[in-house]
Amino acid sequence: MLGSGSSGNAVLIECDGSRILIDCGFGTRILAGRLKAIGVAPQSIDACLITHDHTDHVKGAKGASKKWGWGLFATHGTARAAELTGSKVHRFQPGMTIEFPRITVESTPVPHDAHESVGFVVTSHSSGARAGIFYDLGLVTRAMAKACASLDILVLESNHDDDMLRNGPYPRWLQERIASRTGHLSNRASGVFARQAMTKECNHLVLAHLSETNNTPRVAMANMRSALAGSRFKGTLTPAKQDAVVGPFTPGKARAEKPLQYALF
Repeated sequence: MLGSGSSGNAVLIECDGSRILIDCGFGTRILAGRLKAIGVAPQSIDACLITHDHTDHVKGAKGASKKWGWGLFATHGTARAAELTGSKVHRFQPGMTIEFPRITVESTPVPHDAHESVGFVVTSHSSGARAGIFYDLGLVTRAMAKACASLDILVLESNHDDDMLRNGPYPRWLQERIASRTGHLSNRASGVFARQAMTKECNHLVLAHLSETNNTPRVAMANMRSALAGSRFKGTLTPAKQDAVVGPFTPGKARAEKPLQYALF
């Protein structure tokens, strides 16, 4: 996790030496600094896949593509709204699967007040290990629940505490927008879904897009621990940070030793 929150989001994924980025909500200078801290050259990243058109997810995408030669992948709605143009922009329909030489990426539509927002599940060809990235969504849909079956790693939004949002400084219209069905997932809703979705095979649950005004890592973690008490989840629970790299998160040994068994879509 290179950073997650209202000031910027970016998730680096590596499979067998291939690297892709999910979202690029930081300028190239900040992003280069985060990558340097973990020993990754920006030029080694093959592509950037964008969840939606809001600035904190797409701010640096055009600059990074131009500077480092990345291909950009976005839904038609996201590409239009974010004004992504050029030969390196690849458009897809929500729900489509994108194939890379060593990685398969499945997109899933999610409800958010943007243009054709999606979440992603990334599968390694060599091991079958699966990572899901789902943030910026007002509620969990059946399609998302189905996509999150049998994950090794889940990056899940835990944006706000209901009471902190209700009693905080935001104006009423903004509170209603955040808490709406096309807003952001609360700690409570995130916990309900995580309890249902988590299996003993999942090694890591990362809480993403925490509000700096209406949440804290301590509150979000306490809520999730309570929600997962007595569940099948035995992995690690980690809050993402806005201004620092967190990770890496890797699949368990059992998954890494399994032969590839997955369907091409």
